[in-house]
Amino acid sequence: MAALDNVKLKDVLADVASGSLQLPDFQRNWKWDDDRIRAIIATVTLDYPLGVVMTLQTGGATRFRSRTLTGARPDGDPAADLLLLDGQQRLTSLFQALWLDAPVETADSRSKPIQRWYYVDIAKAVGPSADRDEAVVSVPADKMLRTDFNRTVVLDLSSTEAECAAGLFPLHFVFDAQRVNEWKKAYIKADEDRNWDLWGQFDEAVLQQVRAFQVPMIRLGASTSMDAVCAVFERVNTGGVPLNVFELLTATYAGDRDYVDRTGDYYQLPEVWREIKEALASKYPVFGRIDSGLENGLSSIDFLQAIALVRTWERKQSGLGATVSCKRRDLLDLPLADFVRLAPKLADAFAWVGDFLERQCIVRPADLPYKTQLVPLAAVRAILDTAMDGLGAEEKIEQWYWCGVLGEMYGGSTETRFTKDVEQLVPWIAQDERAPETVTEAFFFAERLDTLTTRNSAAYKGIYALLIKQGAVDWHHTDAPLSPGRLDEYGVDVRQIFPKAWFRRGNSQGLPTSSIVNKTPLSYRAAMDMTGAPSSYVSTLIAASDTRPEWFDDVLTTHLIDPDALRENDYERFYRDRSKQLQDLVHSAMGKKTMLRDLPEDDAR
Repeated sequence: MAALDNVKLKDVLADVASGSLQLPDFQRNWKWDDDRIRAIIATVTLDYPLGVVMTLQTGGATRFRSRTLTGARPDGDPAADLLLLDGQQRLTSLFQALWLDAPVETADSRSKPIQRWYYVDIAKAVGPSADRDEAVVSVPADKMLRTDFNRTVVLDLSSTEAECAAGLFPLHFVFDAQRVNEWKKAYIKADEDRNWDLWGQFDEAVLQQVRAFQVPMIRLGASTSMDAVCAVFERVNTGGVPLNVFELLTATYAGDRDYVDRTGDYYQLPEVWREIKEALASKYPVFGRIDSGLENGLSSIDFLQAIALVRTWERKQSGLGATVSCKRRDLLDLPLADFVRLAPKLADAFAWVGDFLERQCIVRPADLPYKTQLVPLAAVRAILDTAMDGLGAEEKIEQWYWCGVLGEMYGGSTETRFTKDVEQLVPWIAQDERAPETVTEAFFFAERLDTLTTRNSAAYKGIYALLIKQGAVDWHHTDAPLSPGRLDEYGVDVRQIFPKAWFRRGNSQGLPTSSIVNKTPLSYRAAMDMTGAPSSYVSTLIAASDTRPEWFDDVLTTHLIDPDALRENDYERFYRDRSKQLQDLVHSAMGKKTMLRDLPEDDAR
C-alpha cells in the first residue's frame, strides 16, 4: 500500500522538471513568501530534516487530472508517474530557487508579488551554522539591491564578476556541475590568495550538503482509494483550508480516460456547475448573488449532495445499495457517468424548488430560513418529478417544509435528516404513507414567539414569510397585498410596530419589545412615517395612503394586528392578541396544533 524511502533532492527536482512528478489538480496554488523560501534553502544547506513528502503512484482506479508544479515546463505533455499529495510548497520553493534559470515568483511580507534570485554568502556560510539564515540572501529580478526608495544601488550582482567580488554564490545552478565549476574558476581568479581556502570550506559546508541532501518520501500505492487519498491529504495539511470534495471530483472527472477517449476533451466540472448555478440564480435570486461568487447561497456541495441522495435512492430501489445517503464518501464515490446523467435532473429540480419558494413568498437570500432544507426537497422532486404537481402533493410538501422551518428541524447536523426525509417523503407523497418524522416530530411552543428576535432564527424568517403569504398589505402602498415581486421594489423588510423610542418611557408592561410579535413586513416608505406612538403614526399613514380610517383598519388586520389596540397604544392587548394570531398562523402552516402558553381559560379558547 505505502512505501517510505529516501530520494536525493537532485533526483526529486529532476522529476519535477521532467513532469514525472506532478500535482493532482485539486492542489491549490503554491504561495510561499520570500522569508520562508530563504529559510528552507538554509535548511537544505545545513542538511537539516526537511520533513516527509507524500506521493501517490498513478495508474490505479482513482485517476486525477494532474498539472506540473509552478515553474516546470517539460517538453510535450508527459504523463506523471507520481502525484504530490504533501510537500508542494517545499518542493516548489526548492525547484524554483535551486533548479530554474529564472527569478522566483514569490511575495514579500505584505503579500505583494515580487521576483527574487537566491544567493548564499560564502564567507557567512562557512561560519557558525546558527548564522546560515543570514547567509542566504535574495535580490530582485534585475540583481540590483537598492535602498533609499529604490534610488541608491547598494549591491550589484548583474555579472559573474560582480557576484564573485561580492562573494555571493548563485544558487539557481547549484546542481549544474559545469556552471558551478566555471563560477568557481572566476571566483578564485578574483582573489586567489583568499578564495582558494574559502571555496574549499564552502564546497564542503554547503555544496556537498546540497548535493547529498535526501528527501524522505512516502509512496502510496496506485490502488489507494479516493476516500483514503482525501483523508491522508487533509491529515497532512492541517494548517491549510480543508479539502473541498468539489475540488477532488473536479480532478477525478477531468482524469476520466473513458470520457476523454469518447469526447476528445476532459470533463470540466467547474464550468458545468457555473452554467447551472448562473441559470438558477439569474431566475431565482434566493439561490444567491452571482456577483458575490458561485458558492454564495446554493453551493456546489449542496448540488452534489442532492445528486448523491438521488443516486443512492436509485441504488437502494434496485438492490445495489443499502441506504440513502449523501455523506462525503458518497460524493467521492459519485461516478462521472451518474453525475452527467443526474445533473440536468437536479438542475430542473432546483428550478422547481425556486418556484416553490416563491409560492411561499421567499425570494431573497436573506429571507431563506434554511438553505440545507432545499437539498432533500430537490432530491425528492428529481425522484418523483411531475407526481409532485398535484394539489394533494403540494399540500404535503408545504406542510413538511413549514414543519421543518417553524419546528427548527434543520438547525443542527443535517445529513441524517436528509436521508430520513428523502426515504419518508417519497412514499408519503406518492402512496399516502405515514408522514415523515420532520412533520410528526416538529413542535412550536408558543413561548418561542417571545425569543424570536433576529434573522438568525429560521422560525423568525418563516413567520415573516407567512405574514406576506397570507395577504399582508403594505401601510403605504395599499392598493394590493405585498407580493414576492414587489419586496425589493418597495424595500420591504422587518419593521417594528411599536417603535423602540416609544418603549423608553416604560410602556412595555414587562413584555418582550423586539420579538417577531412586535414586527411585521413593511416597506421603507411606510417605516419612514412610523415615529412616535402608534396612535399618532396611524393617522399619518392614513393621510399618506389617502384611504378612509375604517379601510385602513382592514389593512392593519392583514398583519394580524388588532387596530383598536394600536390606536389606543395598548401594548399588552396588542401583544397578547397578536401572539394568539401568530400561533394560529403557525398552526395552520404546520398542519398541527401549537403548544399553547399558560393563559387564562378564556384566553386559551
